[in-house]
Amino acid sequence: MVSYICKSGLLLKDTLKLKFSTGIRQLYKPVQPTIKQSAANVTYSEFLPDIRLQDFIYCYWQLKTSTPLSEPFIYRVVADGCIDIFFELNNPNDNFVMGFCKKFTEFTLDHSFHYIGVRFLPTMFPQFFRINAAELSNRFEHLDNVVPKVSAFIASHFNPQLTSEKIRTTFDTYFLNLIENINFDNDSRLYNAIGKIFQESGVINIEQDLNTGISQRQLRRRFEFYIGDTAKTFAKVVRFQNILLAKPSLQSLRKNKLFFDVGYYDQAHFIKEFKNFYGVTPSKAFGR
Repeated sequence: MVSYICKSGLLLKDTLKLKFSTGIRQLYKPVQPTIKQSAANVTYSEFLPDIRLQDFIYCYWQLKTSTPLSEPFIYRVVADGCIDIFFELNNPNDNFVMGFCKKFTEFTLDHSFHYIGVRFLPTMFPQFFRINAAELSNRFEHLDNVVPKVSAFIASHFNPQLTSEKIRTTFDTYFLNLIENINFDNDSRLYNAIGKIFQESGVINIEQDLNTGISQRQLRRRFEFYIGDTAKTFAKVVRFQNILLAKPSLQSLRKNKLFFDVGYYDQAHFIKEFKNFYGVTPSKAFGR
């Protein structure tokens, strides 16, 4: 392991890692908003990892019931461009990874549950585990079939008695140790392209505007490996996520012609794509 010391006191290796990942978190805030439609006795919360992990992991999250429900719970996950690990805290042996999705996904949960998850920022799950993100796209898979060591760690270190703080510190310790032995692929051509998509809020012409010193074929391969889909599909998800972040009212949707501002040709196209990513129309999603 490299152990050169910088003037700041940081390990040189740590400094390079920080330089490598700077920008994604500052440019992108993936939103999962549909929990607001949930039953009163279901709560969803996000908590930050250690600051040294925040350029890699967007958040740890928790979805749980406070009392048993009278019927199964339908949980909708909207497209957010990320890859998540998740498991039921009462049964940590059964853990999963959910890949990049280009449409919403619905899960039918039991009457009582306590789910824990790790949301990786775009490109970071493949960076951590050298897994081709395209192999996980639009589905979820048993984590043991993808990263057996992480699956085994979750199974042996988590149980229903753990507090949220203990869950956070357990994950922090594991991932901080893990990055010590990772050689990150610092491809500036890929990350410049991703940064451009973020800076333009996904409203971008892929062929004309992503000239970052890489051919279209190579760019497609890099996006499929590290994101899970093409740059065009990823840009659409980023555009959708920026609409969610803006939280437009129904009135502004009608008066300001938001669909034109964010690159849609007409309202019908906007509604169709929004529903594909969210699961409901914009009027229902933003209705007051």
